[in-house]
Amino acid sequence: QVLILKGLKHQVSCLCPSPDGLHLAVGYEDGAIRVFNLLSGESTITFNGHRAAVTALQYDHLGGRLVSGSKDTEVIVWDVINESGLYRLKGHKDVITQVLLLKEKNLLVTCAKDTLVKWWDLDTQHCFKTLVGHRAEVWGMALLSKEKRLITGSADSELRVWDLTYIQEVKDPDEPESKKIKGSSSAGVEENTEGDETLELDEHPEERIVKCSKVGSIMREGRDRVVTLGTDRMGKFLACHGTDAVLEVFSVLSEEEIQKKLEKKMKKARKKAKQNSEEEPERSVELSLPEEIQRVTNVKASSKIKSFDLILSTKGELKMVLLLQNNVIELYNLDLSAQVPQAVRVSRITIGGHRSDVRTLAFSSDNIAILSAAAESVKIWNRSTLQCIRTMECEYALCSLFVPGDRQVIIGTKTGKLQLYDLASGSLIETLDAHDGAVWSIALSPGQHGFVTGGADKCVKFWEFELVKDESSVQKRLSMKQVRVLQLDEDVLCVRYSPNQKLLAVSLLDCTVKVFYVDTLKFFLSLYGHKLPVLCMDICYDGTLIATGSADRNVKIWGLDFGDCHRSLFAHDDSVMYLQFVPKSHLFFTAGKDSKIKQWDADKFEHIQTLEGHHQEVWCLALSPNGDYVVSASHDKSLRLWERTREPLILEEEREMQQEAEYEESVAKEEQPVVAGEKQGETGLAGKKTIETIKAAERIMEAIELYREEMAKLKEHNAICKAAGKEVPFPVNPILRAYGNITPSAYVLEVFKKVKSSELEESLLVLPFSYVPDLLRLFNEYIQLGSDVELLCRALLFLLKIHFGQITGNQMLVTVIENLKKTTISRVSEARDVLGFNMAGLQFLKREIEAKDEVTFFADATERFEEKKRKRKKKEKMVLAML
Repeated sequence: QVLILKGLKHQVSCLCPSPDGLHLAVGYEDGAIRVFNLLSGESTITFNGHRAAVTALQYDHLGGRLVSGSKDTEVIVWDVINESGLYRLKGHKDVITQVLLLKEKNLLVTCAKDTLVKWWDLDTQHCFKTLVGHRAEVWGMALLSKEKRLITGSADSELRVWDLTYIQEVKDPDEPESKKIKGSSSAGVEENTEGDETLELDEHPEERIVKCSKVGSIMREGRDRVVTLGTDRMGKFLACHGTDAVLEVFSVLSEEEIQKKLEKKMKKARKKAKQNSEEEPERSVELSLPEEIQRVTNVKASSKIKSFDLILSTKGELKMVLLLQNNVIELYNLDLSAQVPQAVRVSRITIGGHRSDVRTLAFSSDNIAILSAAAESVKIWNRSTLQCIRTMECEYALCSLFVPGDRQVIIGTKTGKLQLYDLASGSLIETLDAHDGAVWSIALSPGQHGFVTGGADKCVKFWEFELVKDESSVQKRLSMKQVRVLQLDEDVLCVRYSPNQKLLAVSLLDCTVKVFYVDTLKFFLSLYGHKLPVLCMDICYDGTLIATGSADRNVKIWGLDFGDCHRSLFAHDDSVMYLQFVPKSHLFFTAGKDSKIKQWDADKFEHIQTLEGHHQEVWCLALSPNGDYVVSASHDKSLRLWERTREPLILEEEREMQQEAEYEESVAKEEQPVVAGEKQGETGLAGKKTIETIKAAERIMEAIELYREEMAKLKEHNAICKAAGKEVPFPVNPILRAYGNITPSAYVLEVFKKVKSSELEESLLVLPFSYVPDLLRLFNEYIQLGSDVELLCRALLFLLKIHFGQITGNQMLVTVIENLKKTTISRVSEARDVLGFNMAGLQFLKREIEAKDEVTFFADATERFEEKKRKRKKKEKMVLAML
């Protein structure tokens, strides 16, 4: 591991490296896109435009533009250099699955779950063509043969192949309009799956840019949907996989190779024609699609594939890196020179984590070791170093505990077994068939002489530890024996002892919690009130309270003396999966399927704090015996360790922060402001209103207010000076003093320059019109000075676009706009001249350097040639001497 790129709290949903390999665009679940610099590891640019998770990212071949597709069905084109959004393309009706930018043409291809493939002309931001040849969702696309062929993958085992013909307009003005385009009259039509019936979509011949014709299909071996379809950088190899563990690799013949094959076929055809005395065999000779796109091999990974990438190395080997569903990365090499190419696994990255979801956690009594168990293994972790110190194979684990002394652990499994492991040797000591169904819960007795288990066979079983003599060794070893059974009417989901070991609480499938006396097993209390089964519960340290968490999303706090419900709390947005009291307190933690962990006060019935970090369902958690640490396990394949800090938690501040976060979320979900005069069609503004854009607009408004106040004060001051007939000192605003005694107009420019480039348009969009006249006057002043011409022109043109009617209707602004017209045109032409001069200078330097390099290259080559000549002569002399 060489680098970790840290984002915010949201899950990463998409990755795309830039063509130069120096940047990485990362799409997140909340719709944000961040561009990271791979040299420094820092995020340089953030784009906010999507309202849902980013599902597709693609750079253009120069790395200047980035296209993103999202679950909100929209595609946005971003300008990476200017750090701003260009435009939003609307047209799809479902999640975007892939976006492709063409190198040669300014065209974009997008596909989505709505079964459509759309072609966009980025010059006009217009969808000029829609392919409807798919019966189900289109999951992936790839461009081959120098962008003359498109392959689409859908929900079946067919990879559809489309030939692309780019149609150039003919410049002859005498030709009739209908013949001004080279190519077939079926350009700009939709193709159906058979490819014969056509549905005319585009009536205007000038919109016909590319012709798509279906040439056939490549059949995959997998029967399920395409998950990922992609090629290597050179486009020589195509690979795809479904929801299984097989990657199918195809070789794509280049134009030269196709020509060679055709020549071979023609020779054979001529030979055959000579034998059969036939004429003109050339017409019938052509390559079939399976001959042009040949199956190379199938790569079988160790688990289901999630994603892949291909690199064709200089040695002629094809390297394939696979990201697997079970949290492993595998690298395969394919030797293409072999007669039958076989993929060989070269290496794999597998960090010490689990390969499946962790369902149970436990802390050792000394707070140092953490036990985690999943479907395939039990792992022991060191809490301080976060390293895995022991891995033991097991059956599907559901519950666990450390045996007093922390030298052994017990696991309860899905098949009803209890497995006892020795930590020193990492071996399985004993396996007992404890229950006929799953062992759902296990609880150590407070006296530490035994434990109790509850299972799906409607039994609660009591066990005691004992030392037995092993036949193989002299020493005695730990074992466990069953001492009592409590038969119940429903499946047991959870069992807990009271701290004084007098009571046992049992949660049943009938949504109730029954409390029994431990010594006699007589019934004491029934706690009923939950609408769905109680999945977790715990009893506090003094035995006065019991808290129960249910699948109905509520937590109920009961008194253990009379079984009365003190309070019912709506805890999570989904099932409450785990609940545990903090040792020696009435605080408790809950974990839910809504990916949150929450802390509660059982005396005041208050929510204290929420621990956010997991991205999917939290299955379980465990508190350390001293209460300083919490460890949690989630469906996102991660274990997270939380530490209690010493700083005090002020609930009022927490509430305020929560309200702010809720407000920020609601701002993002609000309807976006409408731009005056803009049609609600297939294009729109790239950005969206966020709390940052609102704050930026507020800062601009405050700066303009300060400018107005200062100008009014200055006017007043000048009048006083005139009346007094002498110079009176002018009080400088503390904000302006902090900026180094700058003028109020310069302060507005400073604030304006600090607005992020990606948020500029949206900030100006929410800016009230009353501030626009002042801003236009200031722009005129700034552009005359020649400072930040590019930024100011961008803002000016946007303001003119959105407030065109009000600006042109305002008589006061006529002179301002006239002045702006003159100054802007002159300053922009100056900036263009400077840029052109610099470009010409750089190109001249480049040519000079290239010329020098060529000279040195030839000089080196000459030296090497002379050296070889000398060596050859020396060798010849030696041979002659020997003769």
